[in-house]
Amino acid sequence: MTDVIVPLPPIYNDEKCMRLALAQAERAAEADEVPVGAVVLYKDRIIAKAHNQVEMLKDATAHAEMIAITQAAAGIGDWRLNEATLYVTKEPCPMCAGAMVNSRLGRLVFGCPDPRGGATGGALDLSDFPGMLHRFEVTSGMLLEECQYVLQEFFRRRRRAQKEEGNTDGKA
Repeated sequence: MTDVIVPLPPIYNDEKCMRLALAQAERAAEADEVPVGAVVLYKDRIIAKAHNQVEMLKDATAHAEMIAITQAAAGIGDWRLNEATLYVTKEPCPMCAGAMVNSRLGRLVFGCPDPRGGATGGALDLSDFPGMLHRFEVTSGMLLEECQYVLQEFFRRRRRAQKEEGNTDGKA
């Protein structure tokens, strides 16, 4: 008699991964960074977790997605992320979407859209741009309300603090 091996269901799904990204966004907010968080799932393993660190590192490229892509590549020992899914709480900007193209990302899942600056369907779409060397699947709106809330609440607090300080130049 042979044993029948029943595969276990995947540990992670889109919602669980986005909740992990939201936790990263909360960490960013606590550090007074724009609250964007990202995680990378590869072969049913989380191989990267990151949040915005632009202010802390004094680096305009230290977006959650960029850091997560770098961590993921280091984690698998290859710059090609064909089998990876990146989860991020806000639609990626052109820099981050370009990095996704260049890293051959398999799939992107994001929470809230960015109609003014988003580059995966908002203001433009680098994920499916004719002539690009790579295209990747995009799923938008995952935990939309929660992702929007984190961003909106962060900027509400920032505006309130500016008003209390009498800062009227619009800079935080």
